[in-house]
Amino acid sequence: MVYAIGVLASFLIYILIGVFLSRNISNVADYYVSGRNASTLMITGSLVASFLSTVSFMGEVGFSYDGYPILLLILTIFNASGYVLGVFLFGRYLRRSEALTIPEFFGRRFNSHKVRRAAGITTIVGVSAYLIAVTQGGALLLGSILDVPYSVALVIMWIAYTSFTFLSGAKGVLFNDTIMFFIFVVATAISIPYIIYVAGGWPDALIKTAGLESRPDVLTWHGLTGDTAYMGTPTEALIWAIILGLVWGTVVSVSPWQTSRYLMAKNEHVAIRSGIIAMIALMFIYFFLQIGISAVATINPGISPSEKVFVWSAINILPTSLGILALTGIMAAALSSCSTFLQLIGNSVAHDLIFKDRKDSTALRSSRISMLVVSIFIFGIALWQPPAIMWIGYFAATLFAASWGPVAFSSIYSKHVNKEGAFWAIIMGFVGVIIGELLSKAGVILPVYLNSAILGGVLSIISLIIGSKLGTITNEEKIFREKLLQPPKEFMGRGDMSTTNKYPNILVVSGTTLIFLTLVFYYIPLYM
Repeated sequence: MVYAIGVLASFLIYILIGVFLSRNISNVADYYVSGRNASTLMITGSLVASFLSTVSFMGEVGFSYDGYPILLLILTIFNASGYVLGVFLFGRYLRRSEALTIPEFFGRRFNSHKVRRAAGITTIVGVSAYLIAVTQGGALLLGSILDVPYSVALVIMWIAYTSFTFLSGAKGVLFNDTIMFFIFVVATAISIPYIIYVAGGWPDALIKTAGLESRPDVLTWHGLTGDTAYMGTPTEALIWAIILGLVWGTVVSVSPWQTSRYLMAKNEHVAIRSGIIAMIALMFIYFFLQIGISAVATINPGISPSEKVFVWSAINILPTSLGILALTGIMAAALSSCSTFLQLIGNSVAHDLIFKDRKDSTALRSSRISMLVVSIFIFGIALWQPPAIMWIGYFAATLFAASWGPVAFSSIYSKHVNKEGAFWAIIMGFVGVIIGELLSKAGVILPVYLNSAILGGVLSIISLIIGSKLGTITNEEKIFREKLLQPPKEFMGRGDMSTTNKYPNILVVSGTTLIFLTLVFYYIPLYM
């Protein structure tokens, strides 16, 4: 009962914050991009919070518990790099465009309503799939905490994130994301050391985990392999991690739930600093979370489904106060992603497909109506579709890596791409991922280097090249791109530039610290 009270109290706080902030929403700029005045802390918090969800705290920790923590960390190296690469290669230019949505940016860059609609439709479909996965994960967790049926938990979950997102839009999402970010960072920082302590303390907990007969090779770089494992040979497992890591790095670089945060930044310096700090935060969270959670197998090797390993640990291993904090942190990760995804879908429906660029009070009301309708639709699917948290989330994310990646980067760095190439690249990348997934469902086994994201990405690049050669580049496209490449006058200010120049040094120090921790915490106890 005490766990339920703690989680429900946090829900009420988020809703009240949304009610309070809704009083300051007067136009679509406030509702869509929080008036473009967000600080480094808020952008960082929203970047990480919108990335970490039930896919991370349930699906991926379950993957580590099953026997693949180090493999997941290899994936994360490439994954987290997407923050720095993304903000430098795409995000800061997106901020310069002053668009309200990413599809609007593509439409203006290529001077094409057709491109904007294509980007809008893929946003709605892809983000909706991800939202369904995260909503289901949150409902499963909430149901186990409250001891209520899945359908009841789903209703509570839906009311919580829909209410404050509907009321306050981007302002509420940013503010709550920042609070949620601190909650699950603190929850991870306190929970994981305690779990390791109960498992035998360091280094005994790691040594015991590595010696588990039920999970041989659990702490090796490739994890469990062989006939009874689903990752194939060690080489295939490594290739899988690298390819999926590159795919997810692209997702972090260009996906709407990540790059849209830069549209809310106070200035370009804030966007750059936020991307760097977000990478650091993600790497440290994943390092301790994935290795630490694998030690739970020494306490209970039979948790099923494995996606509930963190939840089981919070209730059965941690003291009550820490357990409440951990569960609240997991729910915060779920709610933050849900609110971000719902905001993106609702905004894209209203702004990119229906009402276009109207910016009066009618557009604001229409945006809220669109968001509510979308939310009801998502609720219906989440209730009907059986949960598959990690894999639905991964599938939805690959849609953007394949269909948006080539277009996003070439829109900045190529003089030769045009609206025809961009349109067909988005469409064929999307179709390629769907084809790959359908083949997989039909039992067709493709090599790991030909998964759906790679197939879609190749089709997208080919379509981009051929379509651009067949089409022509308009003066509007040239002028818009040239403006994007010109830094704002205030960007070169000595004070801001001096502060931003320190952030790469912070990144280097953080990377060195993480290497040192890996040697001391993991490598030396197990291999020396």
